[in-house]
Parts: sequence; structure tokens; C-alpha cells
Amino acid sequence: MNLHNFTYYWIEAFKSLYRNSLLCLAAVCTMIISFLILGSALLLVLNVNQLTDQVESGVEISVFLEDDLSGDELESIGERIKYLGGVQSVNFISRYRALGELKDSFGTEREVLDGLEENNTLPNSYRIKALSTNMVSNIARKIEGLEGVEKVRYGREVVEKLMIISRWVRISGLAIVVLLGIAAIFLIATTIRLSVYARRQEIGIMKILGATNWFIRMPFILEGMVLGILGGLIAAGMVYWGYHTLVVKVSNTLPFLKLISQSQTMINYTLLGLVAMGLSLGIMGSAISVRRFLKV
Repeated sequence: MNLHNFTYYWIEAFKSLYRNSLLCLAAVCTMIISFLILGSALLLVLNVNQLTDQVESGVEISVFLEDDLSGDELESIGERIKYLGGVQSVNFISRYRALGELKDSFGTEREVLDGLEENNTLPNSYRIKALSTNMVSNIARKIEGLEGVEKVRYGREVVEKLMIISRWVRISGLAIVVLLGIAAIFLIATTIRLSVYARRQEIGIMKILGATNWFIRMPFILEGMVLGILGGLIAAGMVYWGYHTLVVKVSNTLPFLKLISQSQTMINYTLLGLVAMGLSLGIMGSAISVRRFLKV
């Protein structure tokens, strides 16, 4: 590509943008709205995944043991649990430690439990963490079959609902991304198609004079790139500002709710992804529109 052709491509692209300024403005505005929804959906999925991981990391299996077990039997049960598939960690909680934790949970009212040391009826137990929440139910069933185990608790309903919500959010987020991506391609394709249609006779003459498809196609592709990048940049800036405001307000009012910080790499990748997606969709929309009119 020589300098003359390169200059010609850009001049023609900006001429077309100027001639169809209102249509281009409408396309960019619609793209901005689409990318705003898309960026918000991506950030929602990222934050839900993080909150899900936080909840999953706190899911434990509580294994309560029979009272008449010896020290060796307690240790043997712990060893068998360790070698079950999917177990991340196993912690023994003696009845005395359990009583201490119970008192701590009462805070300033802990004196109501005074005197229980002599008649401590709390059972010895193990607390188990799984490598994944999906493995919790299977591990719990295996532990229930061990000799010396009296009861197993792991919040089955909470775990199952957590898995359903997590799966639903991921699928919904992916569907939104796909649908909005298709809508953005359609918008850019429509804009470029109208521009190409207005110049169909010129394109026909250029074809007759021997112009290559690439020479004809390039200005329109550049036009689509400009529209896509412009929509992506504006949307990324608005998403960043809106998300920054949200993070500040949530951290001040709900400090226990940990959203992804705007300084984290995945946020930067999300914003860059919007710009890159705008560029890609602009090229795709232009290529789809021009292809039809090159068959003259």
C-alpha cells in the first residue's frame, strides 16, 4: 500500500462520514448504548463470579463425631477424610475449642455460658473444605458412611442455590454479550450499507475501470473502524466513570460487600475489550455491507 492510496482511503472515509453525519451519529449513539449495556453486563458477571468464589471459599462441611471415640479413632477418621477425593483441608475441632468459639460468638453475653466447662456436651468435630463447591455434596455423602461419624452438615440448600445462581448469571451474561454483539454488527452494517448504496454507481464505474475489490472496500472498512472505535471509547469511558462511582458508594455504605476494584487488571481488560470489540465489529459490519455491492 503506497502513501497515495493510504491518503485516498482516509479522505474517502471521512468524506463518507461527513456526508452521512446524522446517520453516523445515530449509529455511534446506538453503539454507545449497546456497549454500555454490554460493559455493565460483563462487570456484573465478573462481580457475581467474585462474590460466588468468596461464598464458595467459606463453604465448609461440619462432621460431628460420636462421644465415645478414643484419640486414635478420632485421628483415624481424620486420616480417612483427608484421602477422600476433592478434599482441600481437614481441621479437627475439639469440644473444648468448640465451646470457646461458641462463647466468642456471644460477645459481651458470653457469661451466660459460664459453668459449661464441667459439663461440656458439645461433640468433637472436623471441618472440611472442598476443592470446589461442586464436590461438597459427594464428599459429604462419603463421610456419612464412615464409622464413628454421627452427623454431617454442609448447608446443602445454600450450596445448591449458589450453584444454580452462579450458572444462571454466567449463561445470562454470555447471552447478553452475544446478542448485543450481533446488534452492534447490524447497526454498523446498516450505516455502511446506506453509504455504499449512495455510491453504487461510482463503485460500478470503478469496477469497470479495473479497480480491485480491496481498493473499493478499504474506505468503507476505515469508516466502520472509526465508528466502532468511537463508540467503544466513549462507552468505555462512561462505564469506567459509572463503575468508579458505584465502587466508592458501595465501599462507603456496604463495606462488607467487596466489589472488584477498578485498579484490578480484569477491569482494564474489560474496558480495552470494549474498544477492541468496537473495532472488530466495525470491520465486520463494513465487510458484510460492501461485499454485496462489489458483485457488479
